[in-house]
Amino acid sequence: MSSTTGKEDAVLEYPPKELDAGALFVLKSRGSWLHCGYHLTTSIVAPSLLSLPFALKLQGWVGGVLSLILAGLLTFYSYNLLSLVLEHHAQLGRRQLRFRDMAGDILGPRWGKYVVGPLQFGMCYGAVIAGVLLGGQSLKFIYLLSNPNGTMKLYQFTTIFGVLMLFLAQIPSFHSLRHINLVSLFLALAYSACVTAGSIYIGLSKNAPNRDYSVNGSEVNRVFGAVNAVSIIVTTYACGIIPEIQATIAPPVKGKMFKGLCVCYAVIFTTFFSVAISGYWAFGNDAMGTVLANFMGNQKPLLPTWFLLMTNVFTVIQISAVTVVYLQPTNEVFEKLFADPNVDQFSIRNVVPRLFSRSISVIVGTFFAAMLPFFGDIMAILGAFGFIPLDLIFPMVFYNVTFKPSKRGLVFWANTSIAVAASGLSAVGAVASIRQTVLDAKAYRLFADI
Repeated sequence: MSSTTGKEDAVLEYPPKELDAGALFVLKSRGSWLHCGYHLTTSIVAPSLLSLPFALKLQGWVGGVLSLILAGLLTFYSYNLLSLVLEHHAQLGRRQLRFRDMAGDILGPRWGKYVVGPLQFGMCYGAVIAGVLLGGQSLKFIYLLSNPNGTMKLYQFTTIFGVLMLFLAQIPSFHSLRHINLVSLFLALAYSACVTAGSIYIGLSKNAPNRDYSVNGSEVNRVFGAVNAVSIIVTTYACGIIPEIQATIAPPVKGKMFKGLCVCYAVIFTTFFSVAISGYWAFGNDAMGTVLANFMGNQKPLLPTWFLLMTNVFTVIQISAVTVVYLQPTNEVFEKLFADPNVDQFSIRNVVPRLFSRSISVIVGTFFAAMLPFFGDIMAILGAFGFIPLDLIFPMVFYNVTFKPSKRGLVFWANTSIAVAASGLSAVGAVASIRQTVLDAKAYRLFADI
């Protein structure tokens, strides 16, 4: 009786050590499993899914659809393993609230401080820069729809979106985003439905583009293209902040993350597959980096202006939610450095450094987004070095080290095989993305209007 009570008490409490300001203020553990589902959905289901028809173009029907399915199953499995490890340590009275905490506790302090921490920070801040750039591009698209001869440049729209993010960045905690992320979930469903309906409409119209589904290019280019497609698909499923999202759940945490993942993946499979398949079906080999570019046609838009405008408004609003989600791990780092956990979160002592640090973070990110409008290529490199290790390598290692499954059993070898294959994919993806960046760099210039 007493041992059971002790275990339950351990589940209901944080680790015995005092929480720092980052954990105490940004990663408040007050949410339900449903809130967790909202956070997960916003962190994964983002406008990057509009590039999935392009990924299918690089692999063809069989390879593309198979990659979509396998990546979905693998990431769901991986995120669930990560959740089980977190639950296990929480039950032992040592709740880990951050990815670097997990690495430090399981693999040793240096892994958390010098490997996982910097990897995650770089990945999250890169996602913020990419989000600001994508927001600026969407605003410019909306502007050109209403004013085709407009003279405003991309960096101006990027700056406008950055100003919006300056305000959203001040939202105090991850838990405070729960209602925003619920709206984000519906917006993702809305623009995915618009894109799917638009693709089907264009594909069935009398002016439908000629479609060719063969994979073009030399053998070397097809191989690199297939690798790039896998990287695009894996990065689209990527999260990289599972521990921080699970940290928002009120104790006890057991079983709640799995429910949140089920909510998230129901939305993922609804949006990813509908957009990928309808977009590739409608445009075939002509599928562009984002399917919205295909909707514009060669001479005139293939869909009514109001429809394109509505789709882009849904997209740009959701981008803001995605960007502010990936600001949270960076906010947590700044809060830990500059805030005082012994003083109220909304005291002058803590509000002033929070306002300053978060504003500087967004301003710098906006500057890089405006200066490097080809950031998509750089993001592919970050994905290879950051997303893949955090989502497909470390979870397998953490599980095997924590639970020590039998080396004769299926679980150990499945996890080991996934980690090894993901390591190979990360290395090859890094080479392919660096190669593509070098090729594309010749056509780019700083602050370009693209």
